[in-house]
Order: sequence, then structure tokens, then C-alpha cells
Amino acid sequence: MTFYRWQAEDLVLFVRVQPRASRAGIVSVHGDRLKVKITSAPVDGQANADLCKLFAKVFGIAKSQIILQSGQTSREKCLLIKSPKKLPDFITDYGKIHGSS
Repeated sequence: MTFYRWQAEDLVLFVRVQPRASRAGIVSVHGDRLKVKITSAPVDGQANADLCKLFAKVFGIAKSQIILQSGQTSREKCLLIKSPKKLPDFITDYGKIHGSS
């Protein structure tokens, strides 16, 4: 299994979140998850909101186009990215190396 899959024109991402990091960003692929650091604490949904904000910027879409499908209170989450406008290098490069599209 890979850290993402296509569902028609939507992208499903499997991520592992590290809250309270010194800097926010996408770190690496860790097993079958994309490791992401978030600066906020997992309190009152703030880490989830910041995660959606980060991916909205990365994929060039509105925050409303990102749906947290599972993992609301877990570090391991499943996100649905509705019709991403651009694909970041971590998707295109991984697809080239591993034969995914």
C-alpha cells in the first residue's frame, strides 16, 4: 500500500501527524503514511485545521476541498483532496519511482 490513491479525480492521502513541532511541513514517507509536522497542539481541532490549511496551500485549493475522512482524534489520518489543482513533487516523484499514477 502507498500513502495515496486516486478516487476518480480526487486524491486520498494517508498521513501521520506530529503535533507541536517547531516547524510545519511535509517531512517524508514513513511506511505507508506521509509524515507531516504541525506546530499547533491537538486541542479543539486546531491541529486538524492547520493540517487542512497546509494541504490546501500545497495542492492549490480551498480548505473546504479537503475532507478529513478518518482520524479526527488520532495521529494517523485519511484525507480526501477534492480535485487538486497542482500535484506537489512528493506525489509526482513517488509515482515515477513506484509506478503509481
